[in-house]
Amino acid sequence: MAKDPYELLGVNQSAGEAEIKKAYRRLAKKLHPDANPGDARAEARFKEVAAAYNLLSNPELKKAYDSGQVDASGQQQSPFAAGGFDPDDFRHGGFQFEGGSADEMAGLLASLFGMDMGARTDPRRSRFIRPQKGADVRYALAISFAESLTGGRKRVRMGNGRILDIKIPEGVEDGTTLRLRGEGEAGRNGGQPGDAKVDITVQPHKYFTREGHTLRLTLPVTLREAVQGGRVVIPMPTGDVSLRIPAGTNSGRILKLRGKGVRGGDLLVTTQIVVENLQDKGLVDWVQQKGRDENFNPREKIRL
Repeated sequence: MAKDPYELLGVNQSAGEAEIKKAYRRLAKKLHPDANPGDARAEARFKEVAAAYNLLSNPELKKAYDSGQVDASGQQQSPFAAGGFDPDDFRHGGFQFEGGSADEMAGLLASLFGMDMGARTDPRRSRFIRPQKGADVRYALAISFAESLTGGRKRVRMGNGRILDIKIPEGVEDGTTLRLRGEGEAGRNGGQPGDAKVDITVQPHKYFTREGHTLRLTLPVTLREAVQGGRVVIPMPTGDVSLRIPAGTNSGRILKLRGKGVRGGDLLVTTQIVVENLQDKGLVDWVQQKGRDENFNPREKIRL
């Protein structure tokens, strides 16, 4: 039996759409298989959390779950189960309704509940049954930072068991919802199918961040590269980029590469000097001698 979706996401039943989405994204980033390679338990929890979000992010399913019409796995429960109601009673004369036959009443309930209450095909029922659009289905899809920049395709199994090929747009942002029209649940009584909604979560990167179309990169450089300058190669998802490091570069210096960000935006590179071997005797002796020979104080201008 599926677990309570509210408990899985850590939210109350009164939680709104934004709170539910925020809770899911926080857990998805923590439990995603890419962040927990080889951890079967984390992967199982990730699937449970995704299923819970699929249910609670759909207003119709959430309402149905809250009222007991569907269970935690989204399976429909009979609205008459508790009372022992049998739809066949309509057909076999167990109940009498003034002003309409049993089949007509069954057709009326079919239009109200979106369920086939068992009445036989009868042209007289057609006036009671309204076409109903199928329910939307929701899927939570986590992609890598690189995939968010380049775009691509993902094959996923939706909550209704349907397998879809989803096109990831180039430069898609974290939190984007893609709508696939007509890929949801089938309509009833000749109604249109629902839509599939895919919520995108972009996994964070160790060195890259994004601000709209601007990419930011914290770039490790060696002490030699910082002092002497030179060219370094930055491996980007769209291809390698060459960057010139000016001689005498300090940590924290920002270098701009125009047009190398997202969809024509800029790439802002912040240098970070990394010393590989702090036990190098020659380097240690040089620093000690340099310290004795100068009175340079980089914090001299700091004032509150």
